[in-house]
Amino acid sequence: MATLLDILLQKGAITGEQASDIKKQARDGIEKEEDALLSLGVPEDAVYEAKSKALGIPVFSIEGKQVQAEATKNIPEESARYYKFVPLSLGGGVLSVGMLNPEDSRAKEALRFIVGRLGLASDIYLIKPSDFEKILEHYKTAGGEVTQALSQFQEELEETYAARKTPKTVEETGKTAEEAPVTKMVSVILRYGVEGGASDIHIEPIENNVKIRFRVDGVLYTGLMLPKEVHGALITRIKVLTSMKIDESRIPQDGRFHARILEKEIDFRVSTFPTNFGEKVAIRILDPSGTVKSIADLGLDGRNLETIKKNIKKPFGMILITGPTGSGKSTTLYALLEEIDRETKNVVSLEDPIEYYLPGVNQSQVRPEIKYDFATGLRHILRQDPDVIMVGEIRDKETAELAVHAALTGHLVLSTLHTNNAAGVIPRLIDMGIDPFLIPSTLACAVAQRLARKLCPESKKEIAIAGRYKEIIDSEINSMPAAYKEDMKRMNVSTVSMPEVSTTCPKGTRGRIGVFEVLEMTPRLEKIILEGPSEAKILDEAVHQGMITLRQDGIIKALHGIIGVDDLLEVT
Repeated sequence: MATLLDILLQKGAITGEQASDIKKQARDGIEKEEDALLSLGVPEDAVYEAKSKALGIPVFSIEGKQVQAEATKNIPEESARYYKFVPLSLGGGVLSVGMLNPEDSRAKEALRFIVGRLGLASDIYLIKPSDFEKILEHYKTAGGEVTQALSQFQEELEETYAARKTPKTVEETGKTAEEAPVTKMVSVILRYGVEGGASDIHIEPIENNVKIRFRVDGVLYTGLMLPKEVHGALITRIKVLTSMKIDESRIPQDGRFHARILEKEIDFRVSTFPTNFGEKVAIRILDPSGTVKSIADLGLDGRNLETIKKNIKKPFGMILITGPTGSGKSTTLYALLEEIDRETKNVVSLEDPIEYYLPGVNQSQVRPEIKYDFATGLRHILRQDPDVIMVGEIRDKETAELAVHAALTGHLVLSTLHTNNAAGVIPRLIDMGIDPFLIPSTLACAVAQRLARKLCPESKKEIAIAGRYKEIIDSEINSMPAAYKEDMKRMNVSTVSMPEVSTTCPKGTRGRIGVFEVLEMTPRLEKIILEGPSEAKILDEAVHQGMITLRQDGIIKALHGIIGVDDLLEVT
């Protein structure tokens, strides 16, 4: 494919020597090709028409056209300036966007987040610098909420420093953080996160800016870029909300606060972390009013679903969910509690934090800062005549011993651990100081899980199973238990699905689904534990049970067109 310089060379707009010089400057990072061409006097129209042809993207000209004021409300001015893209029009569920650098992967990622949050698709056009600047002028009349708040903040900052040039005290910084513009900025950032279905918000100071990123379906997207001057006031405002120490920026701090956003009561869990450019803030968004999923909706099916349903009906024992942070363990715990008859049983939970409010469950929030932790809570729960106990996480030896004791004395205990797979649960319990002979009589089953992005049913595309995909899929099918292997061969699937962006599905994926492996306690597994367990021996028993691994469960879902193979390989 012809490049920008090739096209202009063929048209005689530049000489071969000029093309070589420009290429070298671009390679050395001295000047971009387009800027060098404009410096040489090549007309802007000619440069961008050639770039349009080279990229295969239509060029937009503002001449004789009116940019919709409504469209400019969808992309904050700071993001438009930083990423060099501007909204052109909005209609039919599609936001048309002009980009100075459509080849910039960071700009494309930011745009994907913005349109995804709005539930729109995007049409991309190449835009000339002169038209880009003209469209930025529209922000002066349309103006986004963040832009307006920034303008007010900067005006007030200038007035303050015009009055006196001395540094601000801690008290003055706190006062600034309470003022309307900063409060408005924080409110808008939080609302963007809740509206966009984000699980986390990251406020990250970089060299010259403050980057605001949102995690949606497990992926971080940059949504806003703010000037560095607002960083201190933003952080202070958040510290005020969470009752953290405003004057302490050298060590990490944790806190939480509650706010009403979009007619919903939302909890926010906040963590600060000192970096070389200032304090970084991570905010976890928790909507306790959210709907709790059923265990079938999680992605459990076949043997996995049957095993879980069988064990949740047991009167005592432990069911442990394992996986890394953010793999959906808490959601699975709540789904398990949904399966329990909460009318005839006393169900008590210890959580940090309470992520959903569940009718019929006596939910308690642990508070380590006042020495009310999981271990302390467990001791007191045992005096509450419980039938079922849910412990958010087994973090230490004391909690592990109390959970085992509770399971031994006739209680069903549900909890989570951090291990890589289901087979790792048993060695982990032993590492935490649990006597091996206690494990067979207490552990009912161990469930490992990961989350993979779901393909949009209406816009996914089919590709033939070949090359690397074929090697991976064949290898996993061949190592599956016999019953699964036969089912897969009977399906005789020759294609897998891939995400495809469409008007109704701007990201190509929508929501996430779990991939699971479930290891059950059996007489053979009990013998292995008592004789001296190793992960290899436990895995052999898992195969004998007919357990499928995380990746094998994911391959089955990929062959059914539920998830993409690439997404699966990211998480397993």
